[in-house]
Amino acid sequence: MRVLVLVAPGQGAQTPGFLTPWLDLPGVSGRLAEWSAVSGLDLVHYGTEADAETIRDTAVAQPLLVAAGLVSAYALFDDPRAEIPARVGALAGHSVGELTAAALAGVLSDEDAVALVRTRGLAMAEAAAVTETGMSAVLGGDPEQVLAHLEKLGLTPANINGAGQLVAAGTAEQLAALSAEKPEKARVMPLKVAGAFHTRHMALAVAKLEAAVKDLTVSDPRVPYLSNKDGRAVASGPDAVERLVNQVSNPVRWDLCMETFQELGVTALLEVSPAGTLTGLAKRALPGVKALALKSPADLDAARELIAEHAAPARSAAE
Repeated sequence: MRVLVLVAPGQGAQTPGFLTPWLDLPGVSGRLAEWSAVSGLDLVHYGTEADAETIRDTAVAQPLLVAAGLVSAYALFDDPRAEIPARVGALAGHSVGELTAAALAGVLSDEDAVALVRTRGLAMAEAAAVTETGMSAVLGGDPEQVLAHLEKLGLTPANINGAGQLVAAGTAEQLAALSAEKPEKARVMPLKVAGAFHTRHMALAVAKLEAAVKDLTVSDPRVPYLSNKDGRAVASGPDAVERLVNQVSNPVRWDLCMETFQELGVTALLEVSPAGTLTGLAKRALPGVKALALKSPADLDAARELIAEHAAPARSAAE
């Protein structure tokens, strides 16, 4: 039995101009124009012309990532709404990528996902401005020793990504102490992000998102949809949305998502645009699993071959 999982990356995956080649595909410009109107952002401009500093802004980066992920996923299938539930074994997203996955799973409409992610980005940027905070990647070292070291410094393990990688988050002073006093056999890399995401410092953003989701139309996932909270599949649409809201102040457990992939018997992992980060983690943590990064339309043929080899067989509308 072969099982394909579709995954969506989180903030930091975007690069200047990464949307440019996707605009050559039929229907993409129109779709991005619709989502630009919903989000109040010119997504085409930000995805093709804006520089790295501009698209690093949380309020810009998050809608851009969700839009790009949806565009690239939809380029893979003739009828995404029917084929993704029929052929994909599971969906998951890392941090803001959870919103991409929620739309692909049918929990939210595309328009609601884009509107909500704009609110999310603005709320998280506002929360980040309250206190000078940030994040640093911690690579290597004994996991238990690393976690104990972070606790000693008052830092939160905001992303536990598996494959020997986690992200610490906290105040500027706490992160400076981490750089000066690294865990044994570990490397520390400061990340260019606006704040301590997925920590208590995001409480303000949670409150704003709770208000934003009250009137959304929500459906149960049509595909096993894994949550960053515990890596488990979520059966209920309202539960999925509640988790999306609270996840901004809770750690991302991507390691547990990958453990669930293994339990599902995954044989291939396909990461939607702007891909690369989750594919790299999978190659280290999921031996024997084929992993492909859908970075540009040039990767579509290889992605379709992967789907043909590892996805469930296509079914007709009558089945």
